[in-house]
Amino acid sequence: MSSNGKILKQFLLTPAAGKRLIAKSIMHLPEMEDALKNRRMLIVGGTTNSYLAEEILSRIGQLSGFRREGFFRGITFPPDYKMPGDRADGDGFIGDVFIDKGQWIRGKTVFDVIDSMEQGDIVFKGANALNIENRQAAIYIGHPKGGTISAILEAVIGRRVSLYIPVGLEKRVPGDLNRLARIINAPNASGTRLMPVSGEIITELDAIRLMTGAEAELIAGGGVCGAEGSCWLGITGSADQVDKAEEIIRSIRNEPGFNL
Repeated sequence: MSSNGKILKQFLLTPAAGKRLIAKSIMHLPEMEDALKNRRMLIVGGTTNSYLAEEILSRIGQLSGFRREGFFRGITFPPDYKMPGDRADGDGFIGDVFIDKGQWIRGKTVFDVIDSMEQGDIVFKGANALNIENRQAAIYIGHPKGGTISAILEAVIGRRVSLYIPVGLEKRVPGDLNRLARIINAPNASGTRLMPVSGEIITELDAIRLMTGAEAELIAGGGVCGAEGSCWLGITGSADQVDKAEEIIRSIRNEPGFNL
């Protein structure tokens, strides 16, 4: 233990465990209690957000009928990956999760409900790129009109709807995302575009602080045999804070990977 009474321990998080950690930590945001009772919340389809949808729907006792499998639009597969059965990308999508004052309004998408959202309401939208140092996030865009984020930004900028961006450390990018967007979105480029987005970014590092009060840093990464994309975190705090972090990580460390 250091002279200031703080200790440091190291912990491994797989990407799946990281998604679960982020989802659980969002339930500790002070604004969530009011939002669950009095506001509208929109959880936009995505793999990290699927864990969040489970946590929120479990909290309000409405998890029945939700499944993580298929809760996405675009998704990245390994080269030559074969989708199970005859499913197309996104086939079976149940809609985004829209909660109005604690009630899940089923079968709705962002495009159905975003115009009804106003100041004090919350949208959760994942990201595809994360610059940790500069607190930047960006989203891959494949739709010619900007996809879901374009509709969301109308509410965020026009009506001060709050945007939260749950995003895992496996999506870290070292470069400035505004510079990368200029390159990727240039007229001479091809492929998917990139949109940097401002919002409340929540990573595994933020999750540890929210849930325990300890500070976490990314200190190493990688692995094999299912640990690909994993992160080593150095967590610093009082003995009680670090013990709490260890307890939380032990409870989620065997989270299975996202499956279709």
